[in-house]
Amino acid sequence: MEKFTVHRGTAVPLRRSDVDTDQIIPVRFVNHSERTGHADSLFADWRTDPEFVLNQPAHQGASVLIAGTDFGTGSSREYAVWALLNYGFRAVVAPRFGDIFHGNALMNGLLPVTVAEEVVEELWDLVTGDPTREVTVDLVTSTLNCGPVDVSFQVEEGARLRLLNGLDLIGDTLQYEEEIAAYERTRRPMLSVTTTS
Repeated sequence: MEKFTVHRGTAVPLRRSDVDTDQIIPVRFVNHSERTGHADSLFADWRTDPEFVLNQPAHQGASVLIAGTDFGTGSSREYAVWALLNYGFRAVVAPRFGDIFHGNALMNGLLPVTVAEEVVEELWDLVTGDPTREVTVDLVTSTLNCGPVDVSFQVEEGARLRLLNGLDLIGDTLQYEEEIAAYERTRRPMLSVTTTS
């Protein structure tokens, strides 16, 4: 997994709330188990509208998504996170996330940044007014900066450290491989002992 320390990029203002995982990637596109190849399916039903924000040339190449409250609710579809990553997003900023989506994002290297609704509204206005305006998401200091907006955000410390080091849960566990092996060596003889009554 790619490390996430400090990310700088332009942003897409998704002025919608209650965006569930079926809107992020409709179920008809959830038909293979690979983590890649989902970029074209991201917001597929909305992208048929030429006016949809992802279709706007001014926001092409953006890597930060700024969404309304309750982003990623609904089913526990990990594909939603994969589609966002495949499209090129590294962070999603919103006032509140669906719990399972939030967990899936952290485990796959997509940073969910929770900020107040009024901050999201200010960010929407800033990046709509100037699509070239850069957003900085700093996981080292847990801060987000965009022009006059400079706010802190919280990420659970274990997840934060895994992202900073580019580790998923398996990679994190493998850091302790020697200790695990040593424990297993002491445990196995005990398992072979049979007790009699």
